[in-house]
Amino acid sequence: MKTTAPTLEHILFLDIETVPEAPDFNLLASETQELYAAKTAYKRKEDDLNAEEYYRRAGIWAEFGKIVCISVGFVTNTTDGRQFRVRSFSGEEAILLTGFRELLDVHFSQSNHRLCAHNGKEFDFPYIARRMLKHQMELPYLLQLMGKKPWEVPHLDTLELWKFGDFKHYTSLKLLAHFFDIPSPKDDMNGSDVARVYYEEDDLERIVRYCEKDVVTLAKVFLKLTVQPELKESEIVYVA
Repeated sequence: MKTTAPTLEHILFLDIETVPEAPDFNLLASETQELYAAKTAYKRKEDDLNAEEYYRRAGIWAEFGKIVCISVGFVTNTTDGRQFRVRSFSGEEAILLTGFRELLDVHFSQSNHRLCAHNGKEFDFPYIARRMLKHQMELPYLLQLMGKKPWEVPHLDTLELWKFGDFKHYTSLKLLAHFFDIPSPKDDMNGSDVARVYYEEDDLERIVRYCEKDVVTLAKVFLKLTVQPELKESEIVYVA
């Protein structure tokens, strides 16, 4: 029996970029420092680092980091043909989360809508939800998971799609792009550079461009995984 992928127009592709909540460990409240040390003890032991030395990685935890960019992409069909529209929300976290939530509430709030990210079920989706709750925002429909059965969760994950039930290894988006002969999105920086570019170089626009490249690559990988016509560069439209 042939299975069908969700309708492309019903999917919101996304990627987020995160940084530690403060530029330096010593700027944290003493209790936050203690809680971070406790949270990361098992990880730091592997690299023999103290909490301050390990703080550069704090952005991966929603309890100690914050979102500085959410880039999204979605397919629309126009009289001129298919378009993949890319848009970013960046800057102050509360403001960007409000904008992102409004997009979901207005355009992606039905039971047939889906969110898609690479490793989204482990990182992007819960991170966004946790940071929204930090700011006491009501979660949009696609992030309201309480009481839902696994098959009712409206999330797609290209990492999960690639695993085919094999949970032994992590496969990066970059590797999948290489596998499918898609140009790598990591030609300017990588995830480990984001905090430095944000705090030391004060170059948020560079982070936004990096995040948008990932969204485009994510969509291209998804189309390969679901054996659909590839996304052409002429179809990509960047929306301010």
